[in-house]
Amino acid sequence: MAWIKVLKNIFSSLRSRNYRIFFTGQSISLIGTWMQTIALSWLVYRLTGSVFLLGLIGFTSQIPTFFLSPFAGVLTDRYNKLSIVKWAQVLFMLQALTMALLVLFNVIEVWHIIVLSIVFGFITAFDAPARQSMVPDLIDDPGDLGNAIALNSAMFNGARIVGPAIAGILIAVVGEGICFLMNALSFAAVIFALMQIKIPIKQVTTQQDNFRESFKQGFVYTFQSMPIRSLIIILTILSAVGLSYIILLPAYAKEMLSGGADTLGYLMSGMGVGAVIGAIYMAARKSVLGLGKIIAASIGVLGLSVILASFSGMIYFSLIVFFFCGFSMVLSLSSINTMLQTIAREDMRGRVMSFYAMALMGTAPLGNLLAGSIASGIGIPLTLLISGIVTVLSAIWFGINLKSFRKYVHPIYIDKGILPGLPNDLL
Repeated sequence: MAWIKVLKNIFSSLRSRNYRIFFTGQSISLIGTWMQTIALSWLVYRLTGSVFLLGLIGFTSQIPTFFLSPFAGVLTDRYNKLSIVKWAQVLFMLQALTMALLVLFNVIEVWHIIVLSIVFGFITAFDAPARQSMVPDLIDDPGDLGNAIALNSAMFNGARIVGPAIAGILIAVVGEGICFLMNALSFAAVIFALMQIKIPIKQVTTQQDNFRESFKQGFVYTFQSMPIRSLIIILTILSAVGLSYIILLPAYAKEMLSGGADTLGYLMSGMGVGAVIGAIYMAARKSVLGLGKIIAASIGVLGLSVILASFSGMIYFSLIVFFFCGFSMVLSLSSINTMLQTIAREDMRGRVMSFYAMALMGTAPLGNLLAGSIASGIGIPLTLLISGIVTVLSAIWFGINLKSFRKYVHPIYIDKGILPGLPNDLL
């Protein structure tokens, strides 16, 4: 039947043993991560009552990625990716366990949270490029790469719905400490999964004795390649400007919709549902055909949705708008990730994905600080309007350059045997 065929397409990458094991362990771990995220925000606000400190904790947990990811990318290409990811999960577990013990024994202070958030950022800076660039090594059929990346998005956003819901109940009943403890325990699942994965050791061509030269090669390769450079630029704009609305959602729910924490929860759920549906749509795609068009269109839809949100004063209309924000966000991020993974040379993939991590996670705290500063001066509606307009303009820029983009990408796909002999206008 047709629906059975569609389901097979959606979960095609799970036929690969290594990816299936990774997907299972990571799914459990991400629920714990989202539980910790909600518990941490609630804990900071309960201890301080300061919105500024909420922003500061978010900044300190992400900014190390901006500075360290490019260097971590060099290490990813020089050493075993799977080993790096394993050690990162162990360190994440220790970080969460430390936080849990401090809270459970009621000795937690704000400076503890700031220091542990910085530690979290340092670990993420090394984990993200290694984990992202490891995905192609986990699948047996290179044609399933886009599906695997889309399922990663579905997994992440599915956990975004489940984790906060569990955390909310636990915080009300037993407090934040249990959420941190459960997150620490959840890392056992992904660590166990990673220990079951077997990846053939490949010959590393990167020079082992010159770190600076390796970094330089990765930088030059990334930014001299027109398609990779374009994808990194559009991702930077998307992260710093297009997605900055997320940091304003608590104030948006209170000031523009006259709601409370429940209203914020509805908006986050609406965005999460849209993101999951977007991820399922991407997973159902059979190839990388049309990803360039999807990037331009989805970023344009995101910008228009943020513009509409700036005029909304009704919860139901806002729910629809943020549903499309989540849907278009996943389409654009999954497409960018897939294209970078497929067009990058294997010996450069770790360094390329380190710039991906820097553009996605490293610029976000800077964009959040900028959005918060602007909103405090001119208000939330005008800030969202400006953000949406800049996002739409970036989509138009990418769309205009799509023809040149295809000219560079098409030969790469032919050389890799991904799209042998297909015409340029299908990319």
